[in-house]
Amino acid sequence: MSDNNKLTTGILILAAGIIILLGKLGVFGFLGRAFWPLLLLIPGLLLHMLYFWRKGPAELLVPGAMLVLYSVMFFIAIIWGWQTMKHIWPGFILGIAAGLYEYLLLSGTRHNGLWIVTLILTAVSLVLFGFTLFSMAFIYLLAILMIVAGIWLIAARGRRNTRRSW
Repeated sequence: MSDNNKLTTGILILAAGIIILLGKLGVFGFLGRAFWPLLLLIPGLLLHMLYFWRKGPAELLVPGAMLVLYSVMFFIAIIWGWQTMKHIWPGFILGIAAGLYEYLLLSGTRHNGLWIVTLILTAVSLVLFGFTLFSMAFIYLLAILMIVAGIWLIAARGRRNTRRSW
């Protein structure tokens, strides 16, 4: 290892040790608890910037969008409490769909199979969001719809589909 590499490695190890020590002493406690999703947001934004600066391929948009969306979800969980994750967890599926959508929109190539996958992931995510956000009301609504459908099928079982002429 050359002297420059030893110097760089030594500085990085020293800085990491100081940061860990200060963190254990509580100096970074609040900042770490409140802003750790920036560790996802910054790389996600950098991946986007690499693409828009023409330094990287369009495939960088997929993990970039996922990281940005996941960091937003974690910021929401930090602000409103971690119990909100039981309502917003379908956003993890939506993050994959958003990344694929961004790639398909900006890459300029046609991938019909990826469009279908993106639409399916988006639909599944939105349905799961509906289930989690309206879970109690949805169960009652589903039960009522099933009762009405059952009564309708029982009541209509003897009838034929004939038209009456007046």
